[in-house]
Amino acid sequence: MTTPLCPFPIQAVRQPAVHGLSQITKSLYLSNAVAAKDKAMLSTNHITTIINVSVEATDTFFEDIKYVKVRLADAPNSRLYDFFDFIADHIHSVEMKQGRALLHCAAGVSRSATFCLAYLMKYHSMSLLDAHAWAKSCRPTIRPNNGFWEQLIHYEFKLFSKNTVHMISSSLGMIPDVYEKEICLMSLMG
Repeated sequence: MTTPLCPFPIQAVRQPAVHGLSQITKSLYLSNAVAAKDKAMLSTNHITTIINVSVEATDTFFEDIKYVKVRLADAPNSRLYDFFDFIADHIHSVEMKQGRALLHCAAGVSRSATFCLAYLMKYHSMSLLDAHAWAKSCRPTIRPNNGFWEQLIHYEFKLFSKNTVHMISSSLGMIPDVYEKEICLMSLMG
């Protein structure tokens, strides 16, 4: 596994909890739905756009913040791939205007993390493996579901004509190889 160099001029605070905002780049943050409604936290972090990629999380609208909602279920067969370019392009446009985007779903673990990885691949030319390592170092709780991994693998191939993450067979079915060590440890402990 490769370890990403710090490609972003940020002083990201590593947050081991699922609460709060996790800074991914100088203009992109990930969170859960609860944090996306915390006016003080949004203000402190100068959030200008909130992107909600869930069905179940409702928005609380604050003045001077733009909102984007893409209704997607947290199910392996949800077609996030169809929105990878739209969301990545939108995050990039916020960055070009010196704004800050907060990307969230219900828990800030699977759907929003998946879009974050797509954005890092498209606009920061990171491989999927490096994008995952970087995002996980910023928000350790991320864990896209296996269906989303398959879509990310397809997207990485579309962008770079190669893959750095592969789906492999395990005792739990097909999983991305980035989870292989974790599954092995679980089986040793179980």
